[in-house]
Amino acid sequence: MARFFHPLILMLASLTRSELARQVQYLKAENEILRAKLPKRVTVTPAERRRLLKLGQKIGPAIRHLLTIVTYRTFLRWLAGDRTGKRPGKRGRPRTDEEVREIIIRLAKENGWGYTRILGELKKLGIRRVCRSTVINILKANGLDPGPQRGEGSWDEFLKIHAKTLWACDFLSKKVWTMWGLKDVYILFFVHVGSRRVYVSGMTTHPDTAWVAQQARNFGVHLAERGEEASYLIHDRDTKFTAQFDAIVEAGGPIVKESAIKAPNQNAFAERWAQSVQVECLDHFVVVAEAHLRHIVGEYVAYFNTERPHQAMGNRPLTQSAAAVGGQILCRERLGGLLRHYYREAA
Repeated sequence: MARFFHPLILMLASLTRSELARQVQYLKAENEILRAKLPKRVTVTPAERRRLLKLGQKIGPAIRHLLTIVTYRTFLRWLAGDRTGKRPGKRGRPRTDEEVREIIIRLAKENGWGYTRILGELKKLGIRRVCRSTVINILKANGLDPGPQRGEGSWDEFLKIHAKTLWACDFLSKKVWTMWGLKDVYILFFVHVGSRRVYVSGMTTHPDTAWVAQQARNFGVHLAERGEEASYLIHDRDTKFTAQFDAIVEAGGPIVKESAIKAPNQNAFAERWAQSVQVECLDHFVVVAEAHLRHIVGEYVAYFNTERPHQAMGNRPLTQSAAAVGGQILCRERLGGLLRHYYREAA
C-alpha cells in the first residue's frame, strides 16, 4: 500500500512534531513573500473556495494564523454560506448599466458639460439612480474632465461650432513675366471652412487700399449671389488687410477675426489651399502674363471645387453627383493634362 501514498505525505509522516512545526513555519513565510508580490486582491473560483474550506475546517480556529489570500472574517463568511447552501455574493455597489454609461459619455463629449449638468439631463431622461460620484468616476475612467468647460473654449471648438458659416481668406503670390520684367502678382482668395469650396476674388500687382476694399465688396456680392450666410471671416495680420477692408466685410454681416501673431495654424484652411494650388498647379508653370495666371488659377479652382477628391470630405468631390454605373471610364483634362478628372459616361 505504501506505493500509493504521495511522497510528501510519507515525508511528513516521518517527521517529529517539532520538525513539522518548522516546516509549516517555513511554508507560511514563503507564502507571505509570494503573496506580497501579487495584487492586493486575489480572486478565487468557486472550486478553489470549496477546496480551501475543506482543508481549512480540519485545522479549526488556528486557520486564522495561516490565511493570507483572504481575512479570517471572509473565511468565516464563506464557511457560513457553505453550511447554508448560499453562494457568497459580490461585494460593493453593482456596476452601472452599460447603456447609462454610454449616455453619460455621450452627453459629456457632445456638450462639454460637467457632472452636475449631466445629472440634471439624466433626470430629464428618467434616469435617477445615478449619484454624483458615479458620473465623476465614469467620466474620469474615459479620460474626460468631470468639470464643465469654462471660458470661450479652444480654437478648434470655435472652428467646429461655426464651420457652416465660417470663411477664411489670405493672399498668395506668384512671380509672373511681364513686358516690364518679373513681377509679383498677389491673389486674394476665400475658403468656406464647412465645405472647403474656394472663391478667388481677384489678383493684382498692386494690392493697395482701394483694390483690397473692392475685393471685400466682391466677397459680399459672391455671398449674396449664392444665397449663403457668413458669420465670421478669418485672416492673418498681413498689412494688406486694412481697416477699411474689415469695415466693409463687417457691414455685410460677418465678424472679422484676426489670427494671432505667428500662428498660421489658426488660419490653417487658407494656408492649406495656398499650398495645394502651389504644389499641384503653379509650381509647374512659368507664367508669362497676368492673363495667363488668371487662366491657370481659374482652371485649378474649377477643378478643386467640382472634380478633385478631398480627404476631409470622405475622398469625394465637393459637388459630386450620382455616379453612373457600368459606363465607360472617361478622362477630362485641364491645363494640358496636368489636372485629370476620371468619371463614368452616363448610359
